[in-house]
Amino acid sequence: MNFSQRTRGIVRAVAVAMALALPVMMTISAADARVSGGGSRGSRTFSAPPSTATAPGTVAPMNRTFSQPGSPGMAGPAAANSGGLFGRGGMGRGLLGGLAAGFLGAGLFGMLFGGGLFSGLGGLSSILGLVLQIGLIVLVVRLAMSWWQRRNTPAAAYAGGPASGVGPQPSQRSGFGFGLGGASEAPVEIAPADYEAFERLLSDIQAAWSNEDIAKLHTLATPEMVSYFSKDLEQNKARNVINKVTGTKLLQGDLAEAWREGDSEYATVAMRFSLVDTTLDRGTGRLVDGSEQPAEITEVWTFLRQRGGNWELSAIQQTN
Repeated sequence: MNFSQRTRGIVRAVAVAMALALPVMMTISAADARVSGGGSRGSRTFSAPPSTATAPGTVAPMNRTFSQPGSPGMAGPAAANSGGLFGRGGMGRGLLGGLAAGFLGAGLFGMLFGGGLFSGLGGLSSILGLVLQIGLIVLVVRLAMSWWQRRNTPAAAYAGGPASGVGPQPSQRSGFGFGLGGASEAPVEIAPADYEAFERLLSDIQAAWSNEDIAKLHTLATPEMVSYFSKDLEQNKARNVINKVTGTKLLQGDLAEAWREGDSEYATVAMRFSLVDTTLDRGTGRLVDGSEQPAEITEVWTFLRQRGGNWELSAIQQTN
């Protein structure tokens, strides 16, 4: 192969690579133009929310978050299993855990020094005693495992998603475009007024973003989300562009799950909505990116409120 042939081969390879990368770049640009994702879902930040009729596919992991796997109060799956059966956050915090740990500890201490499991508690050296020792160990371990599983089983999804174990349920439409799931129980009761609040937040946040109104965003979203919005708006200013999102209209929504953590209540909602997303030159108003035609978007938003307070946006996740 001569030099010119090698050059043509390289050019062809570069062209193919650019052709493959261009759609990805355009997708990233479009996704980054409007209000972008990230945030926290409490202890479920690193767990995928259940699928719903509105978002039946997979939900992308959180692309940016203040939460860390294993951090207190924001434990992910890895942290939930740390420390073993009697580790922090597990059985050791309960009365049964303390008694069982002390009991087994005393017995195992006795075994180490040759006296049998109950040597430190009075001692039994017969075969019957050995059988009782083994049976008691099995009983305590089974009780501990049963308690642990009940404590860590995800709460039933309000919309009858996979977490509820009952599959998709028939739903009724609320007056706000949301589906009211058929599950009979939910850790946090989501009423029509809450759906109205979710829809209002969807529109108000898009409007505040378009107006670059950080003060307004502080009243609608958590400080973490506002920090992301502020960073993205600063990047727009550095590029001398402004992103305008108008005509936001909720088309369909379903509650994926709702749960309580202490005094904090969470609701994760799949929403399909239409909007006009344009990026304009800050000086001339010339269209730089986006389209004047409405586009349909499906995202999963998580809302947070302190018990008795108002809902605010806590996280946004894209759907695949």
